[in-house]
Amino acid sequence: MTLIGAFLLAMLSNSSPSQPVKVEMKGVTAGILYEAPIVGGHLPELAGKYRRRITEITIAPGGHVGEHIHRGPGIRNMTEGRMNSIMPDKSVVYSSGDYFFEVSHRVVNDSGKVCKHLLFQILPEEVEGPSLIPARNRSPH
Repeated sequence: MTLIGAFLLAMLSNSSPSQPVKVEMKGVTAGILYEAPIVGGHLPELAGKYRRRITEITIAPGGHVGEHIHRGPGIRNMTEGRMNSIMPDKSVVYSSGDYFFEVSHRVVNDSGKVCKHLLFQILPEEVEGPSLIPARNRSPH
């Protein structure tokens, strides 16, 4: 648990203050299904500083989200359809039932059908509204 706590704190300490979303999107709807502050448990150092959030995201056929990251670590669970997650070094198609960790990526629904997924996150307490932000510029390799 200590290693997980250290990972979460490192990820979350890079968060910036709330800012407007500046990520290109088309055909995307999102709704927060659950949100609650972390008040204790196995990672007491997060209590009062972070919250849990579950968001359902729907992407219409032909919809997309530009390159982005989120203000806190997240795990996704595909619940319907499939989507193409395009990362700097590879592309992966995720289908209903798949789980994956959130990384810098862009998303395209090129399946011709609606896709839905749940995003489980831990966010800094001050985050309100969408948690996605543009990915930082990378230097060429």
